[in-house]
Amino acid sequence: MSLDQIQERRAHLEAVRALGHNPYPYTFDASHRAAAVLEDFETLNGNDTRVRLAGRILSRRSHGKSTFVHLADASGRIQIYFKLDAVGEAAYELVRLLDIGDLIGVSGTLFRTRTEEKTVHAETVELLAKCLRPLPEKWHGLKDVETRYRRRYLDLIVNEDTRSVFRIRAALVRSLRSYLDGRGFLEVETPVLQPIYGGAFATPFKTHHEALDMDLYLRISDELYLKRLIVGGLERVYEIGHDFRNEGIDRNHNPEFTMLEFYQAYADYNDMMRATEELISGALTEAAGSQRVSFRGQTLDFSPPWHRVRFFDALREATGLDLLGADEGTLRESAERLGVDVAGKVGTGQVVDAIFSETVEPNLIRPTFITDYPLELSPLAKRHRDREGLVERFEVFAGGMELGNAFSEQNDPASQAEAFDRQTDLSARGDREAQQRDEDYLYALELGMPPTGGVGIGVDRLVMLATGLENIREVILFPQLRRAAAGAGSGVARGEDAPVEAGAPEQDPA
Repeated sequence: MSLDQIQERRAHLEAVRALGHNPYPYTFDASHRAAAVLEDFETLNGNDTRVRLAGRILSRRSHGKSTFVHLADASGRIQIYFKLDAVGEAAYELVRLLDIGDLIGVSGTLFRTRTEEKTVHAETVELLAKCLRPLPEKWHGLKDVETRYRRRYLDLIVNEDTRSVFRIRAALVRSLRSYLDGRGFLEVETPVLQPIYGGAFATPFKTHHEALDMDLYLRISDELYLKRLIVGGLERVYEIGHDFRNEGIDRNHNPEFTMLEFYQAYADYNDMMRATEELISGALTEAAGSQRVSFRGQTLDFSPPWHRVRFFDALREATGLDLLGADEGTLRESAERLGVDVAGKVGTGQVVDAIFSETVEPNLIRPTFITDYPLELSPLAKRHRDREGLVERFEVFAGGMELGNAFSEQNDPASQAEAFDRQTDLSARGDREAQQRDEDYLYALELGMPPTGGVGIGVDRLVMLATGLENIREVILFPQLRRAAAGAGSGVARGEDAPVEAGAPEQDPA
């Protein structure tokens, strides 16, 4: 973008003011959207209906005393025709000062051009906001993915595909809510700032509350608060909210992400498996139009029932090793033979999970429930009723990534306390992600929590499946990015358009 282009637009802005127009008025009363006008064109035209539309100019061509523009609003785009004789000399002076990107309001009647394009014949025009920076021309000026993520508003202005992604996201979230609401679940809100973080293996973000003079953590999970509500008699609860984990960024991970968690009293992990199948397959149908989606070069069929395989059976199929009951030394030797890096891993749980993540998870393409996890990996789950050393837990995978996690929830306070003690021991050995002992949660369990099943599902990853997009940053409106290099701001104060520099490439760019 050249400085001359910005200066020209600023000159147009001053000329608009000189004509007596307010270039930033307070309101505009639109009667129609572009898509509705195009859909009902024959009826509206036949009745000589006058329409009022507001939107952004995306193209412009002038022919002396006439000008055509394409106007885009949230519903679509439509052609507008300005003719000097129809709008008058004063209004046409304003039309001459309009630039691509300007927001305008128009009113007029409808007609078809000689090429049969449905068009509004403008009678009035009003500038609603001046665009002082040229838009990328037909998208060629905005190929850099860092700029698209960092300046998502620009991406949304120019790219209809991006707007479509977030409409699909909204439809998917509506479907999740509709399913749960229809089955008697109550939507609730739990604290984002927590004195003790818990419910997952993760490093938290830490902050300090000045008035209370205490450290707090951004939640890594909603789980322990939602289960407190089960204790309180709210037998079916769910929350769709943001969780925060102080971890790396790659194509499947953003440190701030959206999680759905739901809990049902008098249920176990088998009940939650069935609910998860119904919930996800229904949401994908609602958002993407089918239970079959294309993702990372594969067609995935989410029609229930999904494939089920036990954790250690999947490991044996992938590695040829029977690791059920293996001690930490044996697991480390197995990891070395398999070429899995377990440096810094603490305890049998972390080591076997690293082996699983490297050898099994990437190959879980079709929707699959991995069930019956090792006890060491699942401090909040009940021991398996039939298999020693395991818990009643499942994770759901598709497209080579984890989508959700679920338990038959531990409701025995003594067993839960023992599990917290084991986590404390791991923390003492250097496990930074070990779960914290939560005395208030143990107090709640001592009041009695009914048998309960719970599920956590990553909403962003579901949107990736629904849209076929392979990077989580494509489905988050404002993903976390590295700080822009010095001098790479908006350029407003300097009157120039400085390029955005993001430093070294992140993992899995675009």
